[in-house]
Amino acid sequence: MILLMLVVFTAVLLIGAPIFLCLGAASLTPYLSAPYILGKSFPAGGDFLTRLMLQGVNSLVLLAIPMFVLAGVIMGVGGISRKIFDVFVLIVGRRPAGIPCAVVLTSIIYGSITGAGAPATAAVGSMAIPIMIKLGYDKRFAASLVAAGGGMGLILPPSLGYVLFGSLTGTSIGALFVAGFIPGLLISLVLMIYVLIYCRFISVDMTKIEENYNSVRSRGVWTVLKDSFWALLSPVVILGCIYGGLTTPTEAAVISVWYSLIVCVFIYKTVKLKELLTLLREAVSQYAGIAIVIAFGTGVSRVFTLLNMPREIGAFLTSTFPSSESMLLAIIVVLSIIGMFMDLMPCLIIFSPLLHPILVGQLGVNAVHFGIIMTATVALGLITPPYGLNMFIAAGIAKVDPGKLFKQSIAVSICYIVGLMFITYIPQISTYLPKLLGYIM
Repeated sequence: MILLMLVVFTAVLLIGAPIFLCLGAASLTPYLSAPYILGKSFPAGGDFLTRLMLQGVNSLVLLAIPMFVLAGVIMGVGGISRKIFDVFVLIVGRRPAGIPCAVVLTSIIYGSITGAGAPATAAVGSMAIPIMIKLGYDKRFAASLVAAGGGMGLILPPSLGYVLFGSLTGTSIGALFVAGFIPGLLISLVLMIYVLIYCRFISVDMTKIEENYNSVRSRGVWTVLKDSFWALLSPVVILGCIYGGLTTPTEAAVISVWYSLIVCVFIYKTVKLKELLTLLREAVSQYAGIAIVIAFGTGVSRVFTLLNMPREIGAFLTSTFPSSESMLLAIIVVLSIIGMFMDLMPCLIIFSPLLHPILVGQLGVNAVHFGIIMTATVALGLITPPYGLNMFIAAGIAKVDPGKLFKQSIAVSICYIVGLMFITYIPQISTYLPKLLGYIM
């Protein structure tokens, strides 16, 4: 029955149907075929699955996702990324690798505001890619770097991936937010090391770089810092509320919406009140796709449970891979391949409930550590073909063929993989801060 579900899912996917329809077709397969295969009826019919789907999205915890999406939309239109970028140009903008490093640093800050990969790629890319091309950097290098930097939004808190993983497995979202800080910085550091090495072997027009630096500095250091103050304060306010124990992640998400509104409408005045309805429509449009996948994914997860799929997979994995280390490596390889064809949200929805009981319940892997590994692994799919959503966004901005850009993505993908190996086999990278702050024992 499980194999039949996978066949149906793959067949519907190959004809080009949206991912939620693939999930829906797979979830109904046991109900329709059980009398012929199992010789008895299966309880998960249409009414049963509909109730499960509604329950799947009727969650206070998941309310954080549309709130962070809305805050990201407002800040994207409000030009927050440019103000953050200018600060880093002042700090490192005179060096050959300075502007690319400033792009990575901007992605870190902006990712800590939006919690998502695509919005961070679009916001930072629309501002940084034209600047890098104008300064003489290769289009493919600029686009691939922005795409990789955008992925930081899913590894650094407040990642929407952590919200979803926590809600599906019962893991503390606050602990995941705290745990994701060092892994996100680690992968960012590996990316910047790659940038430093890359820029040593290419010729860079230092005259243009100096002119760009002087144009920012001519506004005055104090003016640039003052203009960027409220933008740089955004992640401090949002994450400070969570880390300080003042709010839950959902409440912090609501605060992020109000903060973005106040800053962009009344302080920077880059967003007009009459534009708010348009921004709300944009946020709803983005979240609608996520919500419908969550709903259908909840149905599939419940059907898997009724079919005892976690136990079957657990028995197979434990008999095939004798240790948690080898099993984690196998899971990373499989999820990396799946992430090439499927978005992060469906991956987490389908595989988190399946793998969590095996790794955490049977092998004793820390739940927070596994959540970081799982999210970082599927985030790799944002920059790998053929799906590679971040790469498609960056390619459109850079006006370069996505096929050619994917060749350049090999280098940044290796950076992710190197960071992921450190995160996987040195658990303290993920668990040190949560233990220090008392989130886990």
